[in-house]
Amino acid sequence: MIVLGAMFLQQTFATLGRSLPPIIAPAILEDLALDPAWLGIYVAAAAMSALLFQLGCGSFILRYGAMRMSQVALVMLGLGMAIATAGPVVLFLVSGVIGGGAAAMSTPASSHLLGRYSPPRQAPLVFSVKQTAVPAGLLIAGILGPWLTGLTGWRGALLTAAVACLVFAAMLEPLRAEFDSDRVPSQAFRLSDFHTTITGVIGVPALRRLAFACFAYNGLQTVFTSYFVVALTELGHGLAAAGLVFSVAMVIAVPGRIFWGWLGSGRVDPTVVMCWLALGMAGGAAAMGLLGPSWPLLLIGVVATVLSATVMSWHGVLLAEAARLAAPGQRGAATGGVLSFGQLGGLLLPLVYSGVLVLTGNHGYGFAACGLPALVVGLVLLRAPRDHEAR
Repeated sequence: MIVLGAMFLQQTFATLGRSLPPIIAPAILEDLALDPAWLGIYVAAAAMSALLFQLGCGSFILRYGAMRMSQVALVMLGLGMAIATAGPVVLFLVSGVIGGGAAAMSTPASSHLLGRYSPPRQAPLVFSVKQTAVPAGLLIAGILGPWLTGLTGWRGALLTAAVACLVFAAMLEPLRAEFDSDRVPSQAFRLSDFHTTITGVIGVPALRRLAFACFAYNGLQTVFTSYFVVALTELGHGLAAAGLVFSVAMVIAVPGRIFWGWLGSGRVDPTVVMCWLALGMAGGAAAMGLLGPSWPLLLIGVVATVLSATVMSWHGVLLAEAARLAAPGQRGAATGGVLSFGQLGGLLLPLVYSGVLVLTGNHGYGFAACGLPALVVGLVLLRAPRDHEAR
């Protein structure tokens, strides 16, 4: 319970640090006189950094400990948000690289700890409870972000979040003695770790399916969290109203993650659960493809709720499966490898969205295009072999 609580809060702050800039992006874009399509470049830069960090963090987790790397991630997030307030666009991109890489380390580190302490049968539920921190962080960002932006400006909002990340990193220090007791100080980092992590995932069919599912899920999630508020403001809704709709939708992700985790804890094959999730998020993205100026906020909120219950709720089941299938002592590396494919989706699908937006000027078409990989994954998982050991 202690490690679950600590990792829940750590993931909450990590999500807050990474999601706050996109959520208050309308104010930033207006202040810096930037086109909304530029946001896709920022998100892609953060995803590229996250991809590299997740591929290479396994050795650092073993050498320094998962709790220490959780602290490092929070400190880097705080520094990244502070750098973003300096003003020039190039520094804002630098902050995205720092913040994206830092947030990416938090999940493999927490997966290493939870895989070590969780009862195996209840792992999907435990991982899902921890991953409810992601919608919790998004909820906080969606409510406090616009409010702080109106009160102190977007720079003040980022600095406030930066200080919060640094304070919580210091609060984790007393827990290191126990939770980093399994670290291996002789573990060395090698460039070959990147190749080893990828081949370790690709070489196992079940992990390979998880990797491609993560690509589709995380890519669409990144598009949803990065562009939903911007899309609503482009349709004429105010930043506060758009942030409220987004936050209300995020509330659904909390019971959604717990429900899917409970379902995957020996009740339904986790592959079946992930298949349902893929088809549900593809349907929600298709509905967003019909988005138009005549849509009332209530109807937009319903579609956002469907997306929140699926594209924001898959993490616990997938991460628990990755940790279960990992070789002994390699939970951090295995989850990092699977998540690196998710970061590749977070890199490519926002660029696809930006390209569709530039070509058509329609946000809905961008959502529909980015939902196609999830549809493919859902159809593939329908035909995947069922894992009775997982049940």
